[in-house]
Amino acid sequence: MKPFQSDGTFHPIATGKGLRRTAVRGAGAAIAGSAGQFAVGIGSVVILARLLTPADFGVVTMVTTFSLLLRSFGLNGFTELIMQREEVTDSLASNLFWINLGIGAILTLAFASSGPLLALFYHNSAVVQVTRGMSLTIGIGCLGYIHTGLLQRAMHFRTTAIINFVGQGLQVLVSVVLAMAGWQYWALVWGSLTQTVVVAAGALLVCRWIPSAPGRASGTGPGLKFAMNVYSHFAFSYLTRNTDNLLVGWRFGAPALGFYKRAYDLFVLPETQLLAPLSAVVVSTLSRANRDREQFQRYFLRTISVLALVGMGVGADFALVGEDIIRFLFGPGWEEAGRIFALFGPGIGVMLLYNTHGWIHLSIGRPERWFRWGLMEFVCTVTLFLLALPWGPSGIALAWTTSYFLLMFPGFWYAGEPIGLGIGSIFAVIWKFFAASVGAGCGTALIVRAMPVLATPFGPPGAFVRMVSVSLIFFALYLGGVIALHQGLKPLSDTVGLLRDLLPERTVRRVKGKQIEVYDSTI
Repeated sequence: MKPFQSDGTFHPIATGKGLRRTAVRGAGAAIAGSAGQFAVGIGSVVILARLLTPADFGVVTMVTTFSLLLRSFGLNGFTELIMQREEVTDSLASNLFWINLGIGAILTLAFASSGPLLALFYHNSAVVQVTRGMSLTIGIGCLGYIHTGLLQRAMHFRTTAIINFVGQGLQVLVSVVLAMAGWQYWALVWGSLTQTVVVAAGALLVCRWIPSAPGRASGTGPGLKFAMNVYSHFAFSYLTRNTDNLLVGWRFGAPALGFYKRAYDLFVLPETQLLAPLSAVVVSTLSRANRDREQFQRYFLRTISVLALVGMGVGADFALVGEDIIRFLFGPGWEEAGRIFALFGPGIGVMLLYNTHGWIHLSIGRPERWFRWGLMEFVCTVTLFLLALPWGPSGIALAWTTSYFLLMFPGFWYAGEPIGLGIGSIFAVIWKFFAASVGAGCGTALIVRAMPVLATPFGPPGAFVRMVSVSLIFFALYLGGVIALHQGLKPLSDTVGLLRDLLPERTVRRVKGKQIEVYDSTI
């Protein structure tokens, strides 16, 4: 793909129906790529958990807690600028490339030299060499960020999805091979480096663009300011979500951090796999309806009703079978991660609902309120972390769950205030799902206690049998409770309807007398 014409302007993008068709196909490719990466990621965790120790994962997490923040500098900022700016020229893109590369080089050297300080903080000498290795991902990643932004601006989402999938696949391959060879935590370091190199090289090879020498270009100053604002918001959100890793690694060491990180990654899995694909569609729809208060509220409440049905059920079930999931996926030696994950479970449904408050802020055009609420969220969550720290990683997990319960309704109130969306209507939608999940959870626990064959599973096979059996009992009770409290099947029919809406529209055409089914990707 050659992004620029001979006069230095960006190649025009399809408009009208062609633009919509390209966008929908790109969204489908992104979702498919996300599903593929999810499958590869789960497979890699299952394999690597049997080849490496919790301490190996913990040492690398100590470093990546900081390196991922620095590595995301150009990825979160310049790529958004390129995609959203009305006009992008060759000279502007070139300036952004050299600025990004220069800052990336500085961050790489600074982070590489910070190894001794991190080792002193964590009381672990292995952190020094891992820091130097992971620092390379910062500079190497900067080589491809502008090219990736140009590909996305040209709506080559399928291409970027393939590049990311191949990068993750090779990362897993390298990590597994080196782990089998006894390289311990270095297997994870080299796997991460491989992924960074492959993604950067893929973007450079597909986007046939060579930046020119830096010079004067209209929009460079405002563009840099925009990118810094975007990155600042990302960095603040990142700190909120990673202070727990920092505290656990500092206070309890690498093994404890390894257990905690495996449990946390499974905890946020429903959010990354369910909310991320929905967000663009929901925000776009709400943005078009924000002048019609009744339509806005109707669409939003219907969406969170579906999320409450799924989230409350999954969360309560994970609280019951969390230890079995870890035992089955990771094998012996990871029991502590299972106990931590069981404490995360009750917060999954509330987490899914709480994170939809950002949809309201964005769709009504008030991102500054979203940022201000982020400050409140950070203070509340970190305070709970500090209070729970004496109880170890399990206390931190419980603090996460507690924070979502405390912040959910205040967050909805603050987000909905400009548009008159009250928390009363939101509470009326979700309380029945919460009550059904609590009742079904208590009922399932009593049934399991009365069945000795399910009370004491042995090893991964027994954990699998118990996990499936308990989940079947729970969801039978949960769906029965939902139907009883709603006095009908409406929540289930709404969920089925939403899933049908996400599929491409099917039309029937006749070709040479034969009837065929065609899926129309236009919207």
